[in-house]
Amino acid sequence: MTATASERPFAVLGIQQVAIGGRSKAALRTLWVEMLGLEVTGSFRSERENVDEDICALGSGPTRVEVDLMEPIDPEGKPAVHATPLNHIGLWIDDLPAAVAWLASRGVRFAPGGIRAGAAGHDVCFLHPKASEEFPIAGEGVLIELVQAPPEVVAALRKSA
Repeated sequence: MTATASERPFAVLGIQQVAIGGRSKAALRTLWVEMLGLEVTGSFRSERENVDEDICALGSGPTRVEVDLMEPIDPEGKPAVHATPLNHIGLWIDDLPAAVAWLASRGVRFAPGGIRAGAAGHDVCFLHPKASEEFPIAGEGVLIELVQAPPEVVAALRKSA
């Protein structure tokens, strides 16, 4: 089932983030911060999500891309944020509630948790990496985060499109 842009009640505006997992944030920081020069702009820790992460920035302004460097709090726990080194990709969405409703009604599988506040303060939800019988459309092995774009990001990315 292919939908046209006029039928879709939302737009994917651009990449919001790339999340990279490893057993050690220190090793990730050596490459991404010390060698490549990304700036650490924040941190996030969640026992429930088994993650301790440094939030880094690539670029600036509303088109800035986040690069999250993640290590598990418990390496044997779930979710295993380090088990897939490219943990997930985040996409800016102009209308997250409309996107979730539309995608779910068409058989897209979402990960548990629904829409909630994310590490950077934006509302987020996740598309499940694996399809199921009930929900036959998923990330084909990739966890995908949908991120509600704030008004300045919507304006900047629509202008550059």
